[in-house]
Amino acid sequence: MNFILSLIASIICSLSVLTDASFSAVEQAFGREDATKIISYGKDKVLLQIQGKEGVYAQSQATQLLKDFFNRKPVSSFRFTFKGKESDDSPLTTGIYTSKSESFRVTIKWKHIGLDLRIESLSIE
Repeated sequence: MNFILSLIASIICSLSVLTDASFSAVEQAFGREDATKIISYGKDKVLLQIQGKEGVYAQSQATQLLKDFFNRKPVSSFRFTFKGKESDDSPLTTGIYTSKSESFRVTIKWKHIGLDLRIESLSIE
């Protein structure tokens, strides 16, 4: 019985470490304007909303749209302001993307797929 409880605790801790690693990698990628890296954490199709334009895009299309945003609004700074859970299966992060004198709220909804954590939707408002 103790073995099973230890195994369950280990799995939960592993998922927490994976979550933090994914959040950190994406946060760093935003700071470098690395659209390819950000979208690489996405599902095959990502719901992307950038300044009111919304759609479900394949990773290649989502990468291009995010690169276009970065070209129009170069980063001054980015940081996550909230890392939490919307539900047990859907972590949520919000952050502030600052470009010169403009700031944008970034909201990322994640989804656990097996042991992987993938971006389900990304919104920049």
